[in-house]
Amino acid sequence: MTLSRRKALTLGLGGIAFAAMPGLSAAATIEELTAAFTGGAAPGTDGITLTTPEIAENGNTVPVSVDAPGAVAIMLLASGNPEPAVATFTFGPAAGRQFAATRIRLAKTQDVIAMAKMADGSIVQAQATVKVTIGGCGG
Repeated sequence: MTLSRRKALTLGLGGIAFAAMPGLSAAATIEELTAAFTGGAAPGTDGITLTTPEIAENGNTVPVSVDAPGAVAIMLLASGNPEPAVATFTFGPAAGRQFAATRIRLAKTQDVIAMAKMADGSIVQAQATVKVTIGGCGG
């Protein structure tokens, strides 16, 4: 079989487009994401504050904020979403405050988990349940 340059480009671009399509790759589980972030360390609960609404009327824009003084990284997870990894924030030595605030999309009522890696290598975790009345991830 002779492969022309046009066919080779078509196959290559098609493969790249297929690999980049969301939902087709195997999503990491909460356990895998947690293990990768913590390195196997057991998380504590002191030193992190997770602020979420108790009830979100619209799952498309749920405000979330995390405050973890002394953290070098903060990871947000949504346990009930098709892709549980929401965001990871990293802080350098010049960061004045280790605080992150964003709006996230939640598919249904679920737990939002915030984990912080502290400068001394310890891990702290906070968790909150958000009741969603209208889903944001295709629901």
